[in-house]
Amino acid sequence: MKKLLPLLALLLLLPLVSWAHQPKQSLIYLRIYEETGIEGRVEVNANELQSVFGLDVNLHPSIDQIRPHRKEIEAYLLKHLAFSSEKGGKYKIVFTGELTKLNTDFGDFINFHFHLEPSENLPDDLIVEYDAFMTEDTSHRGLIAMEYNWKAGLINNESIVALYLSKDEPRGVIDLTETSLWKGFLAMVKQGIWHIWIGMDHILFLLALILPSVVRRKDEGVQESSRFNVFGWQPVPKFRPAFIYILKIVTFFTLAHTITLSLASLNIINLPSRVVESIIAFSVGLAALHNIKPIFKGKDWVIAFVFGLFHGFGFASVLGDLGFKGEYLTLSLVGFNVGVEIGQIVIIALIFPILYLIRNRKLYPKLLVGVSALLILVSTYWFIERAFDIDLPLDEFVNRNLYPIARFIGLM
Repeated sequence: MKKLLPLLALLLLLPLVSWAHQPKQSLIYLRIYEETGIEGRVEVNANELQSVFGLDVNLHPSIDQIRPHRKEIEAYLLKHLAFSSEKGGKYKIVFTGELTKLNTDFGDFINFHFHLEPSENLPDDLIVEYDAFMTEDTSHRGLIAMEYNWKAGLINNESIVALYLSKDEPRGVIDLTETSLWKGFLAMVKQGIWHIWIGMDHILFLLALILPSVVRRKDEGVQESSRFNVFGWQPVPKFRPAFIYILKIVTFFTLAHTITLSLASLNIINLPSRVVESIIAFSVGLAALHNIKPIFKGKDWVIAFVFGLFHGFGFASVLGDLGFKGEYLTLSLVGFNVGVEIGQIVIIALIFPILYLIRNRKLYPKLLVGVSALLILVSTYWFIERAFDIDLPLDEFVNRNLYPIARFIGLM
């Protein structure tokens, strides 16, 4: 089930990724860092490895099959790839030896990672020359994309291509001056919104907190109703106090994950990912159990705050996956947290009015308990997978049925 989390994102992003990664194309992704300079990777399709280098591999080779040929391929790329700037002259390309892989249906892309020297003083422009595989196949194209440039507002970018190079036009220039702190801050806000929306465990934790917001337990002083008295719950009389109440609860959640996200980003406290993800899964179940049998009577904020601390460590791993290395730390953390808060408020704004409208129905307490019970089951499933690092049977169903559908949609 852990593979269900990014499924929505996969459905949305596959058209972009599939469009970029096509046969007869190689891609160069660049990452710009103010302090450490320019990093990147060249993504080469297995088709080229077969036709140009004569490697006896299929379209889906393993890294171990490619590793013996790494130096030969890197030497070829060095002859056909160059970076320079008008003021700084030519850069030296230094391959790191790291190999990674991207799977596609028409041939995997093997990624050769590099950095440029010298790394000091970022240029105003970057001149790229690339003609690899174009002599062997004149229809081959080289796509150059800026994957990460904080001040340009490009973070984890795979869809906006800066240059399209071909045999007829193997040279292009990327302008690095169109940057500002505002662009970087806004990009972090967007990342915060996006990652709360695709984080299914975060969303389900919020759902567990929202469900009881339109009702109150009888012992919390809510006036009884003859129409509604099941499982010890009574509907709240007014919209505004209930809405403000859930916003306060979620604010405690935000405060907590802001604290730990900052501590982790500053490398003051770091917890193993396996521990963090397991506790996040557990938090969903405990919040849901609290809806059925009160654990902290009248103190829902305790669950939101305590487990929000661990959700913050989860967000920290997200920043690491984005390539964040601590530059513009304050603006990045503020922007990301603002985005998460906006994303949470949007979720609440969508769910809360519906729950408020149906709160007086006799069905609602049963719905609250039933959904909470389902959340406990989901939480248990996730916890077992994450804590013991195993794939339970539902993952096989996802792989066999849902991901082929997602890939088909992406290739339309």
